[in-house]
Amino acid sequence: MKLLFDARYIRTDHHDGISRYSAELLTATARAVAEAPRVRLCALISDPAQAAYLPELPTITGPSVTSPAEALTALAVNRYAPDVVFSPMQTMGSLGRRHRLILTLHDLIYYEHPQPPGDLPLPVQWGWRAYHKAWWPQRLTLNRADAVATVSETSRQQILAHRLTKRDVRVVANAAPSSGIPGAEALQRLERRGTDLVYMGSFLPYKNVETLLRTMAHLPGHTLHLLSRITPAREAQLRTHVPEGAHVVFHRGVGEDEYRELLTSCAALVTASRAEGYGLPLVEAFAQGAPVVCSDLPIFHEVAGDAAGYAPSDDDAAFAARVRELTDPGVARERVLAGLERIREHTWGDSARDLLDLAWELHQRG
Repeated sequence: MKLLFDARYIRTDHHDGISRYSAELLTATARAVAEAPRVRLCALISDPAQAAYLPELPTITGPSVTSPAEALTALAVNRYAPDVVFSPMQTMGSLGRRHRLILTLHDLIYYEHPQPPGDLPLPVQWGWRAYHKAWWPQRLTLNRADAVATVSETSRQQILAHRLTKRDVRVVANAAPSSGIPGAEALQRLERRGTDLVYMGSFLPYKNVETLLRTMAHLPGHTLHLLSRITPAREAQLRTHVPEGAHVVFHRGVGEDEYRELLTSCAALVTASRAEGYGLPLVEAFAQGAPVVCSDLPIFHEVAGDAAGYAPSDDDAAFAARVRELTDPGVARERVLAGLERIREHTWGDSARDLLDLAWELHQRG
């Protein structure tokens, strides 16, 4: 079976959620294929610089995912003659395709919160908003595929509940980073954890960073670190929500090494998001032995179980209480051990095997 993995979402400057999902899953799939000679794996890229961020694989080049030529991607892919193509998004062009196709829908967040990421080109933003004003465009998009993947059981149930596709919907889940720390080291670091709180994620309204800022009024002596890139306008807007005397640091983007270092020393990773398809920062924190305090969402319960402290999304006092309870060494120890157990339950290797099983099923249909 010739399997083509759409790697065009892997960024060469910094990972966002789709980029990290693509990079980790592709790397794990390459390892799994090395043990499965019946599969030949190739990556589809749009920028030659992306090749440096991939495992050692053959590549082919197609259009950028934000280009109008994306609609004709299948015609470029046909020249490679793959049996199955996997895309980590649902928008890959399929016109004239001669292969089986797996499209991925991560979540349904933007139907409830339709504001697109601000770094997308304006025409893409306009199309994004229009696309999420009704359900039928998503149905048309997903039904072009032979199967649909998603990143969690929560998202799978939402896709089924809204009858978004007639195709089989499978979970090819997110997972913790492949580079974690041993349990003994995680427990040793508990004694050295300070009073820093870490937030990793975008600053779109549904991420609800404003609640985290209000929380700081209840946590004197703590510092909130906002790690992601942010526009000057959005930063200025958020600064108006910082309580007087609170310590808040806008990092405006951090590298992978700095992110891991902050996770190894912080009191907790925090997120007050109102909606998620998975919540990758939670398992990134677990992998570094960091406690987690998050909003009380079904998806976070699926991902974290009893490894996190939960609070209503808009209740800053409750968030502060969940942070303060981590000063009890017994509570912190239980959370860290539970987090390490959660990430051992499902790895990127498991997700790679789930993807390969699905691809092989489609291939055998002929």
